[in-house]
Amino acid sequence: MKDMPPPLATELVQEFVACSHGDLDRVKALLAQEPRLLNAAWDWGGGDFETGLGAASHCGERAIAEYLLAHGAPMTIFAAVMLGRLALARAILADHPEAKDAPGPHGIPLLVHAQMGGEAAAGVVEYLEGLG
Repeated sequence: MKDMPPPLATELVQEFVACSHGDLDRVKALLAQEPRLLNAAWDWGGGDFETGLGAASHCGERAIAEYLLAHGAPMTIFAAVMLGRLALARAILADHPEAKDAPGPHGIPLLVHAQMGGEAAAGVVEYLEGLG
């Protein structure tokens, strides 16, 4: 695999993930500078890995999440519930019911991600609460 580019600088990955918690303008600038950040994950330690989309999802940063998805970030159930994508959440949980209890970045539960979506995710919140 000698044709592979070098790994991304850890400082750049850390900055991208940190900015994805709430700084859309900086996310756009960093992604323009280094498109491979889209799939990069920061290791907070102890198995706590977080991508830009993961950060945006647990912070309720809809604009950042939509921007990253529009640029090709892989959809996750955590992003889906925060964005209020009820049909997608239902489909994933029908196929993988154990995902309801899977921890997101920093161990944040799926329901909290949905709650961070505000009014747009109210139907998802109701659905997840109904699952128990």
